[in-house]
Amino acid sequence: MSTGVIIALIVIVAAVLLIAAALTLRARGPRRGGSLKRRFGPEYDLAVARHDGDTQAAERELAQRLERHGDLREKALDPAERERFEARWTAAQERFVDSPREAVAEADRLLADLAGARGFPDGGQYEEQLAALSVHHAHHVDGYRRVHRAAHAGVDGGTGTEDMREAMVEARALFEDLVRPARHDGGRHRTGGTSVHHSAPARTPWSFNRHQPKES
Repeated sequence: MSTGVIIALIVIVAAVLLIAAALTLRARGPRRGGSLKRRFGPEYDLAVARHDGDTQAAERELAQRLERHGDLREKALDPAERERFEARWTAAQERFVDSPREAVAEADRLLADLAGARGFPDGGQYEEQLAALSVHHAHHVDGYRRVHRAAHAGVDGGTGTEDMREAMVEARALFEDLVRPARHDGGRHRTGGTSVHHSAPARTPWSFNRHQPKES
């Protein structure tokens, strides 16, 4: 067999391998995207919007979050800790009636402290803490994002009382998720946005529908 024929065969084999690899990657792409969309739910759509509709860029970001925080195991709260967090949230809610901005700021601090107590990155690393929460509480993490944004908007930040009220209501869902007993603490927790049974729901009353907050 001549050298030219051997080179031609090598080129053909290399081309076939490249085509096969491209087809394999294309076949895997939708599956990964579908898996990420199921895992992250509304966070997937928010990531796509943040990347101006570029789904590949959004999926790279979400895949990186999953790689960094997917193995995180949430710590259990002891009953005394749980009661303290519940009392703080109830107080923040009651404060909202007269001082919405102070209530929102306290809710932001409370969620950061609660997430830290459950084993997520420290609240001083807000972006990293948010990323970790989005992996394990994807369906409710945007409430924390809204409360944090409102808490840091300032008096002239354009965040009205109704916006703050909506942020508090959304953040409540994440609070309830985090304050519930963990899987190894007598119950089962929500992971990846999937709601499951809990044997001891948080005893936290809500009154946003019964009170009209004063405009600050």
